[in-house]
Amino acid sequence: MRHHRTDAAPGSTSTLRTANQQRVLDVLRSGSAPGPTADLTGGDFTQAELARVTGLAPATVSNIVRELVASGLVETEAGSGRRGSAIRLARAAGIVGGVDFGHSHVAVAIGDLTGRLLAEERQPLEQGHAHIEALRLASSMLDAMTSKFDPAGPIRHIGLGLPAPVTNDVVRSSAIFPGWDGVNTRAAAEEHFGIPVHVENDANLGALAEHRQGVARGHDSSVFVKISSGVGAGIIIHNELFHGSGGTAGEIGHLTLDDAGPLCRCGSRGCLEAYASTGTVLAMMAGQLPDATLDDLLDAARTGNVSAQRALEDAGLHLGKGIASVVNLINPSVVVIGGDMARAGDLLLESARIGLRRHALDSVALTPILASELGERASLVGAVLLAAERTVLVVEHA
Repeated sequence: MRHHRTDAAPGSTSTLRTANQQRVLDVLRSGSAPGPTADLTGGDFTQAELARVTGLAPATVSNIVRELVASGLVETEAGSGRRGSAIRLARAAGIVGGVDFGHSHVAVAIGDLTGRLLAEERQPLEQGHAHIEALRLASSMLDAMTSKFDPAGPIRHIGLGLPAPVTNDVVRSSAIFPGWDGVNTRAAAEEHFGIPVHVENDANLGALAEHRQGVARGHDSSVFVKISSGVGAGIIIHNELFHGSGGTAGEIGHLTLDDAGPLCRCGSRGCLEAYASTGTVLAMMAGQLPDATLDDLLDAARTGNVSAQRALEDAGLHLGKGIASVVNLINPSVVVIGGDMARAGDLLLESARIGLRRHALDSVALTPILASELGERASLVGAVLLAAERTVLVVEHA
């Protein structure tokens, strides 16, 4: 359902009415007062609660709720706007999609306009896959998923995450994500999906998700470090994602820890990624645990395999050293570890905290390092949140 707003002169009654409606809609989407601290997790409100949070008069809120219910954007538990009814965004207001591409997987989800996930699915991809085949698979997965949610209508926007530097929607790394290098991902994805697509680095989406719905909620500055086949970070400063001038801020995996260290896929030596990624840890254990998966290695460590424990400890110490550079520079209030390696929990994080204390200034050496609350789903949750935020809700006025 599309709603169009007619133009009105600044300061007119119509403009004020539209602004007040938008204020109520923003609260219903975020679950809090509009502004940079809104966490976009949505929720039910009574009219009295809406009046308190928005600062609008109860009578104004009552009129707005009636208009929004009539427009199909808002629903109440009793189908009316009674003051005691629970008021929420209507499913008919629309749904959004999220797509998270990894080096060897694609995850898709649909969610409502508060950012809540309604359904999700994950499938494997070939390493080094071409972007066209990956987009084709994601599109078919979303089509199948949305067919089960007909009353909600079509997907309005899609958030899409990639494990590579992205500048102006274009992947800029032949070494890190070769099947997508030089591709204008937004244009290619919109051609496949047929709706607006918003592209972000996957670690940035993880940072957004943890900030809005996860363990970093309530912190105005945080760093999310995603450790899988690569290592990347998303940075939140003053409740906003920090992209840097070219959009590639947060490439923590390519901090140089040792000029004479192992060769990294980026072409440099001694990068953090060459010491702390999932592939590195598995390679360290290849002699003792051939063909092991990460879960196999973690099981071995938890049941007393000292070599597996040492491999995770070494990775954690290097991770802590890399994090020290970040906290010395931007002083976040919390660092969140996500991605596959977050499943290691304190087997990794305790040594990361030791590494941080060894290499950070005293004033920031005790910055908390916490496991992701959203786990491997963080980037996918962030993709849905991004799509929900970019979907503008407007009401048709007579």
